[in-house]
Amino acid sequence: MDPFLLGGLSARSFLARHWHKRPLLIRGAIPDFLGFLTAREIQRLATHPDVQARLVLREGRRWTLRHGPFRPVDFKALPARNWTLLVQELNHWIPEAADLLDRFSFVPHARLDDLMVSYAVPGGGVGPHFDSYDVFLLQGFGVRRWAIAETDDLELLPDSDLKLLRRFKPQARWDLDAGDMLYLPPQCAHDGVAVTECFTYSVGFRAPTYQEWVDAFLDYLRDHLQVPGRYADPDLALQHHPSELPAGLLERVGQALQAIRWDRSDVLACVGTYLSEPKPHLFFTPPESPLPRARFLGQVARQGLRLDPKSRVLFRGRRVFFNGETRAFTAAVVRLFAALGDSRRLPPGPLPAEAADWLYDAYRAGWVH
Repeated sequence: MDPFLLGGLSARSFLARHWHKRPLLIRGAIPDFLGFLTAREIQRLATHPDVQARLVLREGRRWTLRHGPFRPVDFKALPARNWTLLVQELNHWIPEAADLLDRFSFVPHARLDDLMVSYAVPGGGVGPHFDSYDVFLLQGFGVRRWAIAETDDLELLPDSDLKLLRRFKPQARWDLDAGDMLYLPPQCAHDGVAVTECFTYSVGFRAPTYQEWVDAFLDYLRDHLQVPGRYADPDLALQHHPSELPAGLLERVGQALQAIRWDRSDVLACVGTYLSEPKPHLFFTPPESPLPRARFLGQVARQGLRLDPKSRVLFRGRRVFFNGETRAFTAAVVRLFAALGDSRRLPPGPLPAEAADWLYDAYRAGWVH
């Protein structure tokens, strides 16, 4: 790992001292880092129909949030100050952005969300707020002034799409120049304001609520649990009140519900599927003229393959999760998929027969190239 990235700390030390615990300012995390975009390029990207983009404008104490996709004319009418443009999932659109995320692989891929970029003119920002997840804020071109507060006072303004803090009393302030980085744990209040025209690249991590996990697991059980039989009551007795729920009905339904069982393998299958599944708004582009299977395997043997930027491969034990699908393999094949998930590419070489069919199907679906 780059020794500058965490300010001279090893990944192990950073995780022990700061991750999920306290902020860290890192000067020169990536020396002379200027980013990947110009103002014109990020505005062009924000007009793409598949790109998630937002525009935040401030007029005094009034904040306005607009959602993309935008039109070129939308940017021509903007003032010279006090607005910012945000684009999510930059790593899906720019290879260099995906390479930047690789620098943060000391955090498991299962926790990684995406790389967001914020372009702001002087005075631009999104207001004082907090995130429910860990975030690295890497400064690109320009200067942004960050103020933070470690506080339990996280009450939000009512009726605000931006979820702004009602009260924000900064405890520390820093100006970040190109290549500087600020790490913030969850619930750390912060406010970033552009001093000059600037870009900030935010590495965010997934932190689903436990209710989201429960919903995902109930969906998993619904898809995988089969309880045979149908309700019957041959011993039905006459009731004084026909509107009263019969005790026998409640007893039989309760017995049927006791068939709901799960174990660690079900939890693994649910979590792996949930975390590897692409978000609903993401779509893959299959090859227009896919190679026949034999030619595909020959091409991989000569040139290797790489994951599509939107694809995700996770594994645990003998089970591999690939874009929401899962299969079990031998240890040798799991090692191949582990290499694919870790580095997002495979070097040239023959594919084991056990993996060839799944990877060929993935190629036809646009998951690998």
